[in-house]
Amino acid sequence: MRTNLDLSTVPLVVLIGMGVLLLIQIALAVVALVNLYRRPAATVATGNKWVWVVVIVLFSFIGPILYFAIGRKQEQAVDHPVVEQRRSSADIADALYTDEKPRQP
Repeated sequence: MRTNLDLSTVPLVVLIGMGVLLLIQIALAVVALVNLYRRPAATVATGNKWVWVVVIVLFSFIGPILYFAIGRKQEQAVDHPVVEQRRSSADIADALYTDEKPRQP
């Protein structure tokens, strides 16, 4: 029984496809881990980031997909009323081209 695989017998298309899948897998894991690192623990499902680190690393292709699908809680949207302040073009020009403080309407 032969256990060594001679890569010269594998078609080039298969090797390229495997390389692309490997790059996608690594990119997904890196993006998921960076997103997990930046996210507060309260916004992660289960509240424990280490659980998701293990899932992302051990389940290499499906782990990051699971994290993005169910591991992140939606952040609460804060409703701030949008106050639109109209300024004249002269006020804008003054604010851009002078050292003075802008006039308050």
